[in-house]
Amino acid sequence: MKHKRPIVGIPACIKMLGEHPFHAVGAKYVDAVMNVADCVPLMLPAVGDKQDIAAILELIDGLLLTGSVSNVEPERYGKTLSRAEMAEYIDKARDATTLPLIQAVIAGGKPLLGICRGFQEVNVAFGGTLHQEVHAQGHLMNHHKKADSLDVQYGPAHAVKLTDGGMLQQLFEGANEITVNSIHGQGIDQLGKNLFAEATAPDGLIEGIRVMNAKNFALAVQWHPEWKVAENAQSTALFKAFGKACRI
Repeated sequence: MKHKRPIVGIPACIKMLGEHPFHAVGAKYVDAVMNVADCVPLMLPAVGDKQDIAAILELIDGLLLTGSVSNVEPERYGKTLSRAEMAEYIDKARDATTLPLIQAVIAGGKPLLGICRGFQEVNVAFGGTLHQEVHAQGHLMNHHKKADSLDVQYGPAHAVKLTDGGMLQQLFEGANEITVNSIHGQGIDQLGKNLFAEATAPDGLIEGIRVMNAKNFALAVQWHPEWKVAENAQSTALFKAFGKACRI
């Protein structure tokens, strides 16, 4: 199917507004896809095994996996909830939608960009596991913080080291290290099969991954490049590269 501009599918989360569930996608992701990647965003409802993956693959030119306040259900990677109160942050419908879609998109040679929860979804989709609470594992970096203003929450938090020769290093003009924001409470424990660590925090937590031997662009990052994307050179480069891949 030919489009004047590439179409990027963005899987939704289930959000409760009052007593009713809604399919929702954050505006900042939509804006980054439209204004920097220069693609057409298309929300994909979180309908799990009711989705028609073949029809979706025929329609979209790339897939963006967004961040979210929700977490991947631990049962998806062979664990149980670390604390009962964390159950309110589970979005089973999104998991059931994204995890099979990730595999299909990679197999179909479509570009993929994952962010925060999306980064964790890629790891789980390839058989990896997650730390449900990174601080409980002894990770002392500022991987999660609460603040009054969004500018503080999404402000620069810590450095990440870019792997020599990796795709992120190439996209970021050969930089060895960049500074990123950090508002996640979970992170990669065991790296999934066929995944390559592209970036690492000083405490050892993996913050960037690439799907090895993918036919197309297939990157995911733990930080939030969509936040004020046009004001950050690396964020802009990442979304422009994703958009370029969607045009091929």
